[in-house]
Amino acid sequence: MRIADVCLSAGRTGFFFDDQRAIKNGAGHDGFVYLGGTATPGFKSIRQAGESISVMLVLEDGQVAAGDCAAVQYSGAGGRDPLFLAENYIPFMQKHIVPKLIGRELTSFRELAAEFDRMEVEGKRLHTAVRYGLSGAILDAVARSQKKMMVEVIAQEYGLPLVAERVPIFAQSGDDRYTSVDKMILKGADVLPHALINNVETKLGRDGEILLEYVKWLSKRVQTLRTSESYRPDLHIDVYGTIGIIFNNDPVKMAAYLGTLEEAAKPFRLYIEGPMDVGEREAQIASMAALKHELDRQGVGTKIVADEWCNTYEDVVAFTEAKSCHMVQIKTPDLGSLHNTAEAVLYCKKHGMEAYQGGTCNETDLSAKACVHVAMGVRSERLLAKPGMGFDEGYMIVRNEIERIIALLNRRK
Repeated sequence: MRIADVCLSAGRTGFFFDDQRAIKNGAGHDGFVYLGGTATPGFKSIRQAGESISVMLVLEDGQVAAGDCAAVQYSGAGGRDPLFLAENYIPFMQKHIVPKLIGRELTSFRELAAEFDRMEVEGKRLHTAVRYGLSGAILDAVARSQKKMMVEVIAQEYGLPLVAERVPIFAQSGDDRYTSVDKMILKGADVLPHALINNVETKLGRDGEILLEYVKWLSKRVQTLRTSESYRPDLHIDVYGTIGIIFNNDPVKMAAYLGTLEEAAKPFRLYIEGPMDVGEREAQIASMAALKHELDRQGVGTKIVADEWCNTYEDVVAFTEAKSCHMVQIKTPDLGSLHNTAEAVLYCKKHGMEAYQGGTCNETDLSAKACVHVAMGVRSERLLAKPGMGFDEGYMIVRNEIERIIALLNRRK
């Protein structure tokens, strides 16, 4: 089966692009928008509408396969590619990518996706969002050409068994960290709530007191609303480096504070994502490793999760080899092609690192579904409910796609 034609269309994502540096610098709120000037190149305002590009591959038998190019909410931060705007990238793709797709034979997802993932234009690799969307479209196209589901292509090409069991779903709340938790509990989210702790003054506290009270409330709320004691979600909170800010990245003080959070979270397991952000990869790995060592020394069971400066497949390998954390977030758009996501998860599992297949609220329904098939194929430890910050919509998209896959796999047995 060959690709007969290619169509591109501009779209919106499930959330917004946010200038993380400006927010960390203390930008104020005015309703849903932020006040003040930008701090990251490319941003015209601190918060602006998220954009995507749909790549539609018209196959020679008339079928249409599709994938969405999308970038993370905090584009341009933590070593990531710059802001992704459709008006800039559609002409680029029409000129440099579309001609290379038309007429291509659909034999192997891994081979074709890897080819475009390595592609350079004027000495530069393609934007991660472009590689992400292209790979989703290619995966869909190969699956359609073989009359299979995408998860079956992943399992076949990586020599993996097909398992008709649900991957745990991780729900994120955005700033609505109280009402959304109630929704998550009622719908049985496996991991919750993310909570978006990205500001010291309003969300963490100068001594960490705001977050501590929130974790106490969170544990109590799960126990109050759950209908069975068998429901024991993991608590996973992203702090965007703010704990490092208040403790000046001192691992001894940070570990002691994480110990107080662990006590507050009981009887549930606690994961803290991005405890510090020290500005570049090697220093981040060293700082995370020092904190992990101190957690072990103090007997603290809180697990730490790598996020900032862990963007590419190579970064995932580096954090894993250094044993610098308990879990890495494999932030799918940042890795570019989906084959990198699959291989990053498999690398983590082989080397004893927990693999959280994440992404961003700033994706689309199409990219989220493609990620479900990858996660179900490689068996990620947890999968982000996405896109959006409203919880219900992203959870519905991911959960229902998982259930469809399970039903079809069971039917084929």
